[in-house]
Formats: sequence, structure tokens, C-alpha cells
Amino acid sequence: MGGILGLIVLVLDIIAIVDVLKSFTDTSKKALWIILILILPVVGMVLYFLIGKKT
Repeated sequence: MGGILGLIVLVLDIIAIVDVLKSFTDTSKKALWIILILILPVVGMVLYFLIGKKT
């Protein structure tokens, strides 16, 4: 069960990173969001979709 959950988190993180790269924000903000998503996979992804996508 843990493997499936990890795979789901990985896929969602990849989706979040691709969305960050496609956004029209500054390069520095993109880099910060990607670092946050990579360091804190679940929390970073949730924060990006709640807060970062609006900016």
C-alpha cells in the first residue's frame, strides 16, 4: 500500500513541477516553488496548488 501512495505522490509532484514551469511567474519564484516541492513533496505540492497558483 505504501508503494502505491508513494507513486501517487510522485505523479502529483511531477504534475505540480510541470505546472510551475508552464506558469508566467519570475524564474526565481519558479525555482523556489520547485525546490519547495522537491524538499517537501506533499506539503510543497499542496501549498503550490493553494497559494502559488494564484500568483
